[in-house]
Amino acid sequence: MSFIRKIKRGGKTYLAEVENKWIDGRCVQKHIRYIGKEVDEKVILASSISNYEVTEIKLFGPLLVLDSLAKEINLESMLGNYGKEILSMVYAHCLDFKSVNKMTRWYERTDLPFILSQDVLTKDRLNSALDSIDELQANNIQRAIFDKVVGHYNIRVSGIVYDVTNTYLYGNKCPIGKLGHAKDGKPGHPLIQIGLAVTKNEGIPICHKVLDGNIHDARMFQDFVTDIRSYQINRGIFVYDRGVSSARNLNDIKALNWETLCGLPIKGKLIDIVRVLKNKENFVNIENRVQLKKSNFYVCSIPHIIDDVQGTLAVCFNSDQKHALQESRYDEIQNAKKLLCKKKTIKAGLEKYFNNNGDILIDVVSKAEEFDGFSCLFSTRLLSKEEVIKLYFNRNIIERSFKTLKGIVRLQPIRHWLYNRVTAHVFICFLSYLLLTLLEYHLRKIPMTAEEALDELSSMYKVYLRDARKNFQLSRVVTLTKKQEVILKRVNKSLLKS
Repeated sequence: MSFIRKIKRGGKTYLAEVENKWIDGRCVQKHIRYIGKEVDEKVILASSISNYEVTEIKLFGPLLVLDSLAKEINLESMLGNYGKEILSMVYAHCLDFKSVNKMTRWYERTDLPFILSQDVLTKDRLNSALDSIDELQANNIQRAIFDKVVGHYNIRVSGIVYDVTNTYLYGNKCPIGKLGHAKDGKPGHPLIQIGLAVTKNEGIPICHKVLDGNIHDARMFQDFVTDIRSYQINRGIFVYDRGVSSARNLNDIKALNWETLCGLPIKGKLIDIVRVLKNKENFVNIENRVQLKKSNFYVCSIPHIIDDVQGTLAVCFNSDQKHALQESRYDEIQNAKKLLCKKKTIKAGLEKYFNNNGDILIDVVSKAEEFDGFSCLFSTRLLSKEEVIKLYFNRNIIERSFKTLKGIVRLQPIRHWLYNRVTAHVFICFLSYLLLTLLEYHLRKIPMTAEEALDELSSMYKVYLRDARKNFQLSRVVTLTKKQEVILKRVNKSLLKS
């Protein structure tokens, strides 16, 4: 195989294509052709540009950055014998996800054969790569990856934000696909539940768990607490919503010597507590007012105990949320009334607002809106009202995580039906989201998201050229824009030399 040799003469650096050959037991270097010279680390070709023809144009910039992020944490080495195939699918999910059937054609249109040093990507290798993920032992590999990330970026984890979402499957053959409450508004499809934990400040994914679609969120959290025991994370605070909260989870977290900030559903004894506080004349006043971005909350805190776990109950009121909920309910009720007049079926759950004649029951509507805008938060750590509101209602870090998973990373819909292929698909999406969060971590000092950065780099192609006269091939990257230079510098300055 030929290669380019640098020859230094008279203070100048010349480039020549050479080839090593063994002759009579000795390695002899054979000169093939003169290429050009190097000036200020730039190559000046010997041939005229008119002698060159473009043979291929391949996507390069975004993949160069994603691969650099993966190399920072030695991701390929942790993914086993099919690391290159898994990374190719991870990068595809970050940019332009294709099904396994279409991955090989997408791969050929990119510069991944050069970046990953793997010329061919076959469907059989991709399927084998998916199957190999089941053997990686997800809990162990996620922990190893997170430890590497924390160590490399010197991140101090002071809190964990946890939540559960679900996504739907095509077909009914997957054993973990179960009917349940579809959080994405697509009922009727089998679901799987996905629990995800991210760091409180950076949003870097810690671990995820996939279970049957009909398992309750609180039950999912119990498995997560069991898994998190093996992570080397110092004491901090868990933040999670009311769908996850339970007395058992509070006690499990207490046993870990961690603190809790969670939402509580307004039911049982909490109904009377909230009713008393909301009817106080001084509930909505300037002393109880807490601002979070463009929202105003009014907070009243009292001591509270849940199953011997002592803490503070914060009853919060948001007038904007109250108004939004009421208007949404009124829209649904009025639309249902029109449907009833036409003797059509209305949305489930709206029947209670009407009598047998189809008239609206005002008392029932008033009762339904009694606690609109109110929420209850329980904290085992002594926090100020401002800290409670900021920590809990600024949980959009986990909501953005799910939005990214389902949107950019294309978690859903899942078209696999084998159990191990479904979990492998989620794992690849998890790794894709990890790389996107690491990219945003690099870009944190400039006003640009990971998605915007990758889009900006999408015009950074590698052009392959061939000298028609000398039959010599070379490649060049198109001229960088200022924004592209900034992105590469933020990720790794050495990428500019690539």
